[in-house]
Amino acid sequence: MIIYGHRGAKGEAPENTLPGFLHAYRQGVRHFELDLALSKDGIPVLVHDLTVDRTTGQKGGISKFTAQELSQMDARRNTSSWPHPTGIPALETLLDQLADLEHLQLEVKKDNRDRLNILCNRLTEIIQRRNLYQTAAITSTDPWFLREIRRRDKNIRLGLVAERKFPKPLKIASSLGCEYFCANWRILSKEMIDTAHKRNMHVSAWTVNRIHDMLSLEEMGVDSIITDFPTSTRMYFDNRANSLMTLTAQETEQPES
Repeated sequence: MIIYGHRGAKGEAPENTLPGFLHAYRQGVRHFELDLALSKDGIPVLVHDLTVDRTTGQKGGISKFTAQELSQMDARRNTSSWPHPTGIPALETLLDQLADLEHLQLEVKKDNRDRLNILCNRLTEIIQRRNLYQTAAITSTDPWFLREIRRRDKNIRLGLVAERKFPKPLKIASSLGCEYFCANWRILSKEMIDTAHKRNMHVSAWTVNRIHDMLSLEEMGVDSIITDFPTSTRMYFDNRANSLMTLTAQETEQPES
């Protein structure tokens, strides 16, 4: 089962910031989920909300600030503690620093259609220019946005973010031709996961922070989980795998009686 860091490593460092991603990356995490919005000057930036209010303490919409202005804010408010100020980064700044990532889920939040159209163009350009077809999926709760991405480039992978069981999110994901089904872990059932797999979808569950819940989802067949604590989660699963290998080796070496 694949472990994705939620907003970088939301439970371990400030969310959607370079230090958060670098912290998890140095511990071996290579799969991340992050949130995107469009700056005033048309640059995709990493931020969950459409305002800077919650995480920076400043006031105003993301659309009121340039990417440079956002990068100079201090995004440590109402999130995990960190010793040094850190701003809201641009997507390409992250991509430049973490060259060998295995996969990203790029979640786009709902916004007005004009800004989403521009963001759609920018993300399509970035994926094409950097050849991220295999290493990124664009996800959203907004079917309109996903259709617009598909219209621009049919080879970009898509994922529907599903928060509730109704109105039949898996059916919507299928109609959009999604390769990823990114669901609130509480709505998932084995039947839903099996159906998604029959439709060639990767099932990713969010946001899962308890080992007990991770193991239950693993047993149900999910392909990946998105967690606020990617480094400790990866450590748990790595230790489990190493323990199983050690036990298997010991059993092999047992002399016959």
